[in-house]
Amino acid sequence: MRVTAPGATLPPVGLPGLDPALSRLVAVDGVAADSGDTRTWHVLDNGDALAERGITPVGTIVAVHGNPTWSYLWRALVSTSLERAEAGRTAWRVVAVDQLEMGFSERSGLRRTLAQRIADLGALVEELGLPGPIVTIGHDWGGPVSLGWAVENRDRLAAVIALNTAVHHPDGAPLPFALRVATARGMLAAGTTGTTAFLDTTLALADLDPAVRSAFRAPYATVARRRGIGGFVADIPATSTDESTPALRRMSTGLRRLEVPALLLRGPKDPVFGEAHLDDLTDRLPHADVHRFEGAGHLIAEERPYADVVLDWLDEKVVDAEDPRTAQDSGSTRVARDNDGASSAARAADEADAGSLWDALDARRDDDDTAVIDMSTSRDGRPLRVSWRQLASRVDEIAAGLDAFGVRAGDRVSLLVQPGPTLTAALYACLRIGAVVVVADRGLGIRGLSRAVRGAVPDVVIGEVAGLAAARALGWPGRRISAASLPAAGSRALGVEASLSDLARAGRGRALPAPPAPDADAAVLFTSGSTGPAKGVVYTHAQLTALRDTLAAHFGVTADTGLVTGFAPFALLGPALGTRSATPAMDVSAPRTLTAAAVASAVRASDARMVFLSPAAVANVVATASALGADDRAALERVETFLSTGAPVGIDLLRRAQRLMPNAVAHTPYGMTECLLVADVTLPEIERAAGDRGVCVGRPLGTGQVRISAIDADGRATGEPTTDAGVTGEIVISAPHLKQGYFRLYLTDREARRGLPDRWHRTGDVGHLDADGRLWVEGRLPHVITTSDGPVTPVGIEQDAETVDAVARAAAVGVGPVGRQVVVAVVEAGARRPGLASPELTDAVRAATRQRLAAVLVVPVLPTDIRHNSKIDRTRVAAWAERLLAGEKPTAP
Repeated sequence: MRVTAPGATLPPVGLPGLDPALSRLVAVDGVAADSGDTRTWHVLDNGDALAERGITPVGTIVAVHGNPTWSYLWRALVSTSLERAEAGRTAWRVVAVDQLEMGFSERSGLRRTLAQRIADLGALVEELGLPGPIVTIGHDWGGPVSLGWAVENRDRLAAVIALNTAVHHPDGAPLPFALRVATARGMLAAGTTGTTAFLDTTLALADLDPAVRSAFRAPYATVARRRGIGGFVADIPATSTDESTPALRRMSTGLRRLEVPALLLRGPKDPVFGEAHLDDLTDRLPHADVHRFEGAGHLIAEERPYADVVLDWLDEKVVDAEDPRTAQDSGSTRVARDNDGASSAARAADEADAGSLWDALDARRDDDDTAVIDMSTSRDGRPLRVSWRQLASRVDEIAAGLDAFGVRAGDRVSLLVQPGPTLTAALYACLRIGAVVVVADRGLGIRGLSRAVRGAVPDVVIGEVAGLAAARALGWPGRRISAASLPAAGSRALGVEASLSDLARAGRGRALPAPPAPDADAAVLFTSGSTGPAKGVVYTHAQLTALRDTLAAHFGVTADTGLVTGFAPFALLGPALGTRSATPAMDVSAPRTLTAAAVASAVRASDARMVFLSPAAVANVVATASALGADDRAALERVETFLSTGAPVGIDLLRRAQRLMPNAVAHTPYGMTECLLVADVTLPEIERAAGDRGVCVGRPLGTGQVRISAIDADGRATGEPTTDAGVTGEIVISAPHLKQGYFRLYLTDREARRGLPDRWHRTGDVGHLDADGRLWVEGRLPHVITTSDGPVTPVGIEQDAETVDAVARAAAVGVGPVGRQVVVAVVEAGARRPGLASPELTDAVRAATRQRLAAVLVVPVLPTDIRHNSKIDRTRVAAWAERLLAGEKPTAP
């Protein structure tokens, strides 16, 4: 049915996902410019369906679409709420409106401003007699309309939710490019009303099923029925003189007074509403829960299962918060919560007593001994040395200069500088004034790095030329500061406002602002991206200080220790530990560029007793050991402690590294970006513990704790966390230096703490504890293979396969449906082309393991992550193996 008349009507039957029984027409007395007339709205409303089932809702969700969609956008929320109510879960009435002039509501011909639309919505709510509590949800320009009503009706409000929207437009700032085109003279009427160009462009922002795309088009078949689309675009308040600007400003100012729970969901691939719009919203609603759905775009409601997300969030933040019974947990979880609550005050006191990350730097500010050695920069043929006095002075100057530049506590500063004295000074200067450092290295790859930096929305970017050029070319946000002084033409080309030297001069003699509180955010460190898009991990000052203290206490670091580190996360801890540090000549974002000679040179220059390397770096150091001279070997013999962390380290590799540093105790700490030090084990301990499945990573460090949440037949971690030996499941951890949370990833945060007390974290790793309390890592939770005989972890199988002489590395993956998967071994064994292994190799691999293998496949090289160059991408390998075994032509995974 083609709808052409201007009156309100019900949608045609048969639109996918839309139950016609939930559509209704509502006559509403007009308000404001519409006074004296009656307007008819089309809405989706599950209220009558709930009543027919004898279900009383706890409240009402009022859902407002944007331009050029209609209430069809919210069909999943309407139907999912009803389904959950029928299943005995929390019941919410959902009223999804078609704004007047839009969807299947009446076409009146009235030009509707933002203020008018807010008033229209209020009149509809009154006509429907919706009592409190009310939750508003809006998308696109439905965001300002729904939030405008919320600001004016705070007494009836339970929560606010917004998807990909904006509530403020700075004076003088241009509109997003897509809107500049749509509002251009000569284009507005033709693109929005005269043709379907604006509608087509919006619907092309998501990969929609053709039938769904047709459903969105259904109300807009004629020029007359598309005039509301044009009116919406024409009403965009782009300047201070536009008619709707006052209403937008009233709403955006009023948001700062909202104290109800708030949820902001965003698809980052949105050409209209950018990260700056989300940043502005979080500034106005600092208590809001935020989740960015990586890979989703403007039509996020069509690309992600938002309905369950919204309803689960309402259960947690609105329903449970109002019900005192939900506070009564049971069993060990309740005990853990009570114990944690009793210790919260003590923990706060401990954080205050722990001091600051820069305390050691302050204590040695009059010391002319070496603090940092830059092996990549030489003066008079020798590596550049920076004393404690010079470093402390430079940190103070840059800190004061940043303050003069306008950087304030809480501002995010992205650091795109290679480890060395410059990065060290910039980082500690940012921390000193309370700025939040954003660390995402080139090991993420240019796409991953760009995604991370843009998602963090830095206020300032400090970078070397390559980083600044990328920022310019890729449109990263933030004011720009160059690490080194640049020619005027270069600064202009890169958009650089100042150099670190300029800031240091400006800050010389200037007073520093008050230091940040222990619980203030200090850093956003991005994960490697080896298990999906890199995630920003937030640390407070207290948590970084606890990391420093744990490292110093466990490994006995003193002022005389000296540290050589080729592992990016720890390359900046030397000043915090009060010991000299050197980074070998290498590309820290590419660990396999590190050679044995470079390590020996750094050890010799720093007289270091501790060496910290990533597994990939260790592999190349061992591989290049033949180039070591007598002086190099003598330097390495003075090393007392050797650490390798970041990914599992094979015992053979540790032994070979040990031979290069024969007097060092080899450690392989277990940790992750979320908690950089969890457990530790030495090579002798590993050798004594040999015989179990997986990689032994030892016992928890300091006051840290480890538990195991058993996995079920479907590979899900559902068991109550336990310390029982022999239980295979997800590794669950707690430590004073555990991260604060994830940056704008509410759902990831919620899953990481699912069923756990405060300050505990689900790692996503699987393993078990042995009878001596040692932790064994057996792989990643997403890589668990769910066979008909039960779940199988991959690492033990891989270890078996790697005992075959011809096999260099192996990956064990599952192929088939969950619960009926078969195990496939994919190995590196000198093959030039991927495909099935030879019968001889297949027999050898099968004989090496007691796990039944459906097939053995060979590849020239297994795919690994970029940062570590060592974590095998089992998800990618599994997908490739499934394709190959289904008969596809063999290609590289």
